[in-house]
Amino acid sequence: MTNHLGDMQLSEAILIMGANPAVNHPVAMQHILKSKETNKAKVIVIDPRYTKTAAKSDIFVRIRTGTDIPFMYGLIRLAIKNGWTDKDFIRDRIYGYEAIAAEAEKWTPEQVASVCGCKAEEVELVARTFAAAKPGCLIWNQGWTQHTIGTSNTRLGPIMQMIFGNMGKAGGGCNILRGHDNVQGASDMCNLSDSLPGYYGLAEGIWKYFAGRWKVDYDYLLSRFKSKTMMESTGFALSNFCWGVLDEQNAENNAGTGLKALVVIGNGITTVTQTHKVKEALDKLDLVVFIDPYVNDAAVITDRTDNLFLLPAASQVETSGSVAATNRSYQWRSQVVKPLYEARPDHEILFDLAKRMGFYEPLVKSLGKGGGDYQWPEDATREMCDAIRSIGLQGITPERLKSQQENWHMFDRVTLAGYGEMAGAYYGLPWPCWSTKHPGTPVMYDVSKPVMQGGGMGFRENWGVEREEADGSKVSLLAGNKPAGSSVAAGYARMTGDNIESLGIKLTDEEREKVKGKNFATDATNTLVDKALAAGLCPYGNGRARAVAWNFPDKIPMHREPLHSFRQDLVGTYPTFPDKKNHFRANLRYQSEQDKEEWVKNYPVNVVTGRIVMHMGTGTETRASKYLAELSPEMYIEINPQLAGKLGVKDGDMVWVYGTSEGKIKVKAVYSYTIDENSIFLPQNFSGVWRGENLANRYPEGTAPYAMGENSNQVTSYGYDIVTTCPETKCTLVRIEKA
Repeated sequence: MTNHLGDMQLSEAILIMGANPAVNHPVAMQHILKSKETNKAKVIVIDPRYTKTAAKSDIFVRIRTGTDIPFMYGLIRLAIKNGWTDKDFIRDRIYGYEAIAAEAEKWTPEQVASVCGCKAEEVELVARTFAAAKPGCLIWNQGWTQHTIGTSNTRLGPIMQMIFGNMGKAGGGCNILRGHDNVQGASDMCNLSDSLPGYYGLAEGIWKYFAGRWKVDYDYLLSRFKSKTMMESTGFALSNFCWGVLDEQNAENNAGTGLKALVVIGNGITTVTQTHKVKEALDKLDLVVFIDPYVNDAAVITDRTDNLFLLPAASQVETSGSVAATNRSYQWRSQVVKPLYEARPDHEILFDLAKRMGFYEPLVKSLGKGGGDYQWPEDATREMCDAIRSIGLQGITPERLKSQQENWHMFDRVTLAGYGEMAGAYYGLPWPCWSTKHPGTPVMYDVSKPVMQGGGMGFRENWGVEREEADGSKVSLLAGNKPAGSSVAAGYARMTGDNIESLGIKLTDEEREKVKGKNFATDATNTLVDKALAAGLCPYGNGRARAVAWNFPDKIPMHREPLHSFRQDLVGTYPTFPDKKNHFRANLRYQSEQDKEEWVKNYPVNVVTGRIVMHMGTGTETRASKYLAELSPEMYIEINPQLAGKLGVKDGDMVWVYGTSEGKIKVKAVYSYTIDENSIFLPQNFSGVWRGENLANRYPEGTAPYAMGENSNQVTSYGYDIVTTCPETKCTLVRIEKA
């Protein structure tokens, strides 16, 4: 998220694609409505469904699921054609713009309309309205990420914002709305299988850096893995772990063995695609453990009768520590009450597990004074800040966070700037926050302010200083602009011990020795960062943004039809990717799945999935509230009366919904014109009913939620993002029959 929620009040237009903040992010929606009220911002919603957010929009355009890329290219083409682009930004700060422009030229309003299912004049209206806004903000969420081309969606959105001149500006940028508090923090702390904390990679040098920060030997860390290859390999992802259990061929990607055990900490694993396959995996594993304040729905759907453990975890009001908001801001959360009954904080459970497995002492060696003498959670936050320099967490100390917590009223709600005692810092110290003297960065890539005022940021120099093209020519990857207050005239490389003095920064012999062989992200002394800040330079350099990413499957974002496309006539023109082996340790199908059959013949109904405002995530917590359960007590599908009429389904009828991968659910049909005549809407917030059977008897006594229903992901189709393996829940076909 480049900007923040309050910043949207400075926007003149807010373009929302792949998100429904009125339902999924009510707090963010307040800022959107405030901008509409006070700044006369135009709200533009592009969505397959007429949502509650769309009801508050100035412009609503309905497009087919999975066609966001053609729509954006249509906007880019019109911007280029009509001279609505930011030519200086394109010249100075983008690499590969020409390739984007060439692809955009193919997407005339008529072609966009043909593929997306909208009208040509709607494309022109959105482009004209958004271009007139100075600045305009872009919002997205899981409606963009949960596709085989989700990564391409999230690449083209920022590219579009740069071309329109909206990046690095208050009221502009890209606001990616996280689902709940600390999703951003979980990402920053590496609840992922392809990186170490702070988005550091898995190479030997990085492991050695963290060994130093954790005060353990590198060889000890290496000994915890079967091999060095496994140590440096991406693991399974949440979305595809089931194939590590069910598909024996994937053992070759996992050191010769299938997955044997699963520990789930506060994650609703039934939110991923094909829940029936998740169930099969849970049934087959040797050991399954759930650590959660509530009974995880996945523990109820499994048929296993042993080696299933439910460990009661403390809730957020029973714990304390730092959490990260969607805008990269960290906040301190204080304990309100001590854990009730048998509930324990996550860290206590994990530390006890480490003791029983024999590695507690090395685990806590870097906390406090070492040897188990530490203050929790303050020392954990200090360890985090000390180690994670890649994104600039050095300045986010417990002391600063606690001070802000006590004085939260002394910050501007729109700009986040502090005043009075809090002057000189932004609320939450949004990263990068390079040192305890740095104020944090409320708007990323803003070059209008000096770095020590929360600006000075070009784009990260992460791919070298130049690129050799196919014709042998070399193109600079360094920016052509000069951030305010910078001591360097234009682009420069990230700070290293080898190049810092070439940028006019003087080092003493002692400092030179300290930073030898280091860069800004691995220099534990913070010398490189402090020297850069003193010179008005951003430590990670000033490079160009890559519109062409040569290490991605698609070097520029391209439209590709979903694996289970509603438009079979377009599959040949816009085919998916080749099958991909060892993709997060699973061999995944793409082309072979798309070509397996003409899916739309047997599954002729398109599906839109999403959340409802009464329930969050899987609904495990919210459906246990009798008040929320009363507002939304049962699972349903929304179906257009025209489609229902063709199927002989009346409002309130029970129907069977069959997915493309053997899944099925029994739900109530509810007439709705919010969905088009070829689609249905499925909420993703229910569980506790399995193919018509109520599973309330499987919950421990007194823990069954008040509201129960079929899990929609039983019928979502097979499919994963080509880069991240995020499940393709947003492009699904089903067949509907009256029950």
